[in-house]
Amino acid sequence: MKILVISMAGIGDTILATPLLHELRANYPEARIDALVLWAGSKDILEGNPHLNTVYQQNFFKVTKAEALRFLWPLRKNRYDLSINTHPQSRPQYRGIARFIGAPLRLSHQYECSGLLDRFLVNWTLPQDYEKNTVEQNLELLALLDKKPLLPMHELELFMSAADHQWADSFIKEHALSKQRRLGVHVGSGGTKNLVLKRWPLGHYVQLLKKVRHTLPELGVLLFGGPEEESDLQKILVECNSPMVTRVLTRSLKQAGALMQRCDAFLSVDTALMHIAAAVKAPQQIVIEAPTFNKTNEPYGNPFVLVRNPAVGARNLEYYRYDGRGIKGTTEELTRCMASVKVESVYDALADALKF
Repeated sequence: MKILVISMAGIGDTILATPLLHELRANYPEARIDALVLWAGSKDILEGNPHLNTVYQQNFFKVTKAEALRFLWPLRKNRYDLSINTHPQSRPQYRGIARFIGAPLRLSHQYECSGLLDRFLVNWTLPQDYEKNTVEQNLELLALLDKKPLLPMHELELFMSAADHQWADSFIKEHALSKQRRLGVHVGSGGTKNLVLKRWPLGHYVQLLKKVRHTLPELGVLLFGGPEEESDLQKILVECNSPMVTRVLTRSLKQAGALMQRCDAFLSVDTALMHIAAAVKAPQQIVIEAPTFNKTNEPYGNPFVLVRNPAVGARNLEYYRYDGRGIKGTTEELTRCMASVKVESVYDALADALKF
């Protein structure tokens, strides 16, 4: 049996696919199970996963059609028996990749943007459900194969090495944070479509961190984020002007996960790092509600506090659905939406989490 799991959506969505990978290995212990991902970060997440044989990665947004076909041709020659497009991959192009690779059985979910073409691209589907977490929707695909979950429980899986944990311990020691409480913060978000507009305003983060550190001057603040967020992170460092506010530079997302485990609280909107924090069971996880947040992408398997967005007002699905489009609203409207989450509300959540 040869199985290809296709996870071309966000890095966080790949993390949400890891319980399915474990179940596939449990149900098909002798199978060859490979994964195809879009983002380098997704490959980073899956490297070392014992339930996979090979992880293939290609950013199809950055290559020509000819280059994409040359990359996919060897996968087609692998003659997979089964391909699974994990939730949520609403773009028909992702199902087109499954059709080109050509497994006889091609599983996917049905989305609002699905049409007649999808009947040609994939041949076994389930309707997606906004009332269920993506993890649960992925596991439901097993029923199409006349299989069922065999594991007693499901968790997000990130296989960190001893070196990752050693790096995190060294980081804390080198920055004199061993005896301090530590708050992890991710100020960014995904950059595709218009997802940058779900970020909480940078000025709000600056006000928050200044207020928190005035109350808890011994608190260490660890600023997580990638190169695309460097400019914002440097502004925070300048504004806070304290050795207790530190930029975290990691070589991998697993190093980031190891350091999150060592935080006393972690704050973000719904991002890939939110899911990493859930995977490593970071304590006192706090999520600022963005229009994109819904039941499907809640942190899975880790308790969290949601700081409600009054502008969203439980109308999340009016703003964002898995239909291939971005968040509904103009730049000005979405900026006002995120600014409606007051600094005081997030401060209160942190005060409760850190007991100050």
